[in-house]
Amino acid sequence: MLAVVKIAGQQFKVQEGQSLYVPHLQGNTGDKVEFNEVLFVETNGTIATGSAVKATVKAEIISDLVQGDKVIAFKMKRRKGFRKKHGHRTHYTRIKIESIA
Repeated sequence: MLAVVKIAGQQFKVQEGQSLYVPHLQGNTGDKVEFNEVLFVETNGTIATGSAVKATVKAEIISDLVQGDKVIAFKMKRRKGFRKKHGHRTHYTRIKIESIA
């Protein structure tokens, strides 16, 4: 069983038992979350898309706060002495898909 789910404005292709990193979600480790915005479902060769999809995806939070790699944004104007360096680390949540129903 395969589904495409919209989580925090991004689309993810998920299967049962899969674990993935999604943008940070509110909750603690062990909490159950449910995603109702399912865009596509494939079950035993039958495909449902759009308004025909009547499924929800249930998942469990494995790690509530995971930091991504550091991203550096460096700006410079030559011959002007202007240099600006900014960096950030994006926060993610690791979830495990339990069921697609």
